[in-house]
Amino acid sequence: MKDMHIDSYRFGNIVVDGKSFDKDLIIFPDRIIDNWWRKEGHMLQLADLEEVVEFMPEVLVVGTGDTGMMKIAEEVIERMKHEGIQMIAYKNKDAVRIFNESKKKKVGAFHLTC
Repeated sequence: MKDMHIDSYRFGNIVVDGKSFDKDLIIFPDRIIDNWWRKEGHMLQLADLEEVVEFMPEVLVVGTGDTGMMKIAEEVIERMKHEGIQMIAYKNKDAVRIFNESKKKKVGAFHLTC
């Protein structure tokens, strides 16, 4: 199975394998959850990542927005550690680069609207 590739990112828009998205999304190797809504817009909580935990990636790359506006709840950090999922969180520009460079089984969760 070929990993998804992020072709480009600019504020409010990301292009994955040639398809453009303008709402928050989660990128799995075989599918994309687009128009991803969180319980609280700027706080990433465990309930927002149920499918990610089920999938059990080696790495979860979190794009916290163009300016880093989205914060990550402590419960998310603890659960990822407990499950053995390496979580990497950066502003989107850096998160996109890290997502594309990673050769591990990965998922990307990107906040595009801030």
